[in-house]
Amino acid sequence: MNQTLPLPKHVDVAIIGGGITGIATAYHLSAQGASVAVFEKGTLACEQSSRNWGWVRTLLRDVVEVPLAVRAGTLWRDLQSKIDVGFRASGILYLAKSRQDMHAYSQWLARAGLTDARMLDADAARAMLPLTSVDWEGALYSPSDGVAEPGIATRAIAELARRKGCCIHEHCAVRGLQSSGSRVTGVWTEHGPVQAGAVLLAGGAWSRLFSGNLGIELPQLKVRASVLRATAPSTPMDVTVNGKDFTCRREADGNYVVSQFNASYADIVPDSLRLLRHYLPSWLGNNGLVKLRFGHEFFRALRVPRRFDTQAVTPFEQQRMLNPSPAPATASALTKLQHAFPAFRDSRILDMWSGYIDVMPDALPVMDHVDACPGLYIATGFSGHGFGIGPAVGEAMAQLIDQRMPSVDLGPFSLSRFS
Repeated sequence: MNQTLPLPKHVDVAIIGGGITGIATAYHLSAQGASVAVFEKGTLACEQSSRNWGWVRTLLRDVVEVPLAVRAGTLWRDLQSKIDVGFRASGILYLAKSRQDMHAYSQWLARAGLTDARMLDADAARAMLPLTSVDWEGALYSPSDGVAEPGIATRAIAELARRKGCCIHEHCAVRGLQSSGSRVTGVWTEHGPVQAGAVLLAGGAWSRLFSGNLGIELPQLKVRASVLRATAPSTPMDVTVNGKDFTCRREADGNYVVSQFNASYADIVPDSLRLLRHYLPSWLGNNGLVKLRFGHEFFRALRVPRRFDTQAVTPFEQQRMLNPSPAPATASALTKLQHAFPAFRDSRILDMWSGYIDVMPDALPVMDHVDACPGLYIATGFSGHGFGIGPAVGEAMAQLIDQRMPSVDLGPFSLSRFS
């Protein structure tokens, strides 16, 4: 992925953003014979695509996302057969602390209609775990769900795309779009123009800023989520676990990725006020899953121009990577894990990190074409769910761009639902 590659004069599809969504779309398009160029302002997967939990799950998704998640499971296995993306079917266990949890899980399972997921009673759940000090009521379990490695997955898929002829340009920000009338005809990059038959905006947390400069209203905000890596316990735990207030999954190297389920932060920024009508209901009903915070980020965001000249240096070049510090409460996730499973009592923290999740008011992504700009497509706002469904998102967006019928229904993910 050499950023010194000369820019192509023309491609069938230009993709803005080198996270898993953009790269997976590039892979599927290239496999169909399209000429594709990906433009990444920083380096591939430098933001949330390499900073997430690494879960590949069907469980407890919004039911309209379940078909994407099921398809993604098949595609992750196919990718792993071609190149190492770190995928393994570890199984995922959502532990229940109460009968109310069990009832909620059962109701979701009935709506989702999954054939490979089931409810476990307390004894069956305990049999899958090391010694635990918590009196679990039971669990929701899927043996086919699993994990992939965020640190390698996107770059590995990019290598597959490159083998199919895709050109990938790192350190090459897209400043704006070329157009003829209302139709998109290409992109303006910091290194020059590239003509394209279609353009996909897959910019993650940057997508609202980019689309806003085009006059496209995308009601997207960002949420900071933090994660830690801890050393292995005395008794390994292979199954991936959500313990209500912590999560835990084993990495390929034997260490564990641990997070605190309700420790994400949304900084109040000027866009929070502009989009209040969209987000107020979800903020009032989120039960503490996302904490609101007012601080210096409000004033930093206030200085970022909402409109900018695409022939000059843009905000995408001024800050090429979002790299927030971990939340102070991150370390408490390990404490909660140690309380639940004494085998982790001697585990120590190796690393902590944080990233910005691109979120939408209803926690569902936008995967759509833009009516006001023919030739422009958007895939963003995955609300913390994007890594696991990334390969299926890429397949569906490639089908949409290529004027083929997507393999899953994209109706629930339309941009127009916020009009």
